[in-house]
This record gives sequence, structure tokens and C-alpha cells, in this order.
Amino acid sequence: MNFSTLLVLAQTDAAAPATPPAGANMMVMMAFFFVMMYFLMIRPQQKRQKELAAQIASTKTGDKVVTSGGIHGIIANVKDKTFTLKVADNVKIEIDKSAISTVTKSAESSSPEASA
Repeated sequence: MNFSTLLVLAQTDAAAPATPPAGANMMVMMAFFFVMMYFLMIRPQQKRQKELAAQIASTKTGDKVVTSGGIHGIIANVKDKTFTLKVADNVKIEIDKSAISTVTKSAESSSPEASA
């Protein structure tokens, strides 16, 4: 190798633009997608869970509920960890509080005094 060849190689290395490592771009994209997933999926689900927990904690006798198994009924008795659910005339079942999926109508909104 002669001096002119080394000079040409030195010039091409110096003229090359500085590029960030390829892994950095991938990390930025992964972080962006994680943030998007958090705000589009995780955060709304946590909000719904908190609302359902608040509804379950505030349920009382006479509230209409739907269980996770799809059973519709009216709460007949509230205990520490369970509800007694009236499903039909003279048919009552005892279910866990965690089995409630929705509170469809509370006793306050179904009473005539609340609508007047």
C-alpha cells in the first residue's frame, strides 16, 4: 500500500456520517409501542376494574346484578365475602362477591322516590 491509497481510505472514513447504532432505533420503537399499549389497553382496563370494585363494595340488598356466569338476580343478603342472590321466587343462591360482573340497577334508581 502506498501513501495515496492510505490517504483515500482516511478521507472516506472521515466523510462517513455518524449514525446511531441500529439497536437504539429498535429500543425507541419498542418503548413507543409499550407506551401506546399502556394507554390504549392497560389503563382503561384498570379503570374499569376500579369502577367495578367500587360498585361491588357499595352494593346493598335490592340491587340487580349479573354474575360472571350470566345469572341475573337481585341481592337478598350481603355478607363479608358473599352475597345471597335471589334468582326466582323461593330460589336463592350464595355467590362470591368476585363473581359479580356488572351491577345493572341499584335500588335507588329503581325506586319511585328517586325518579320524582
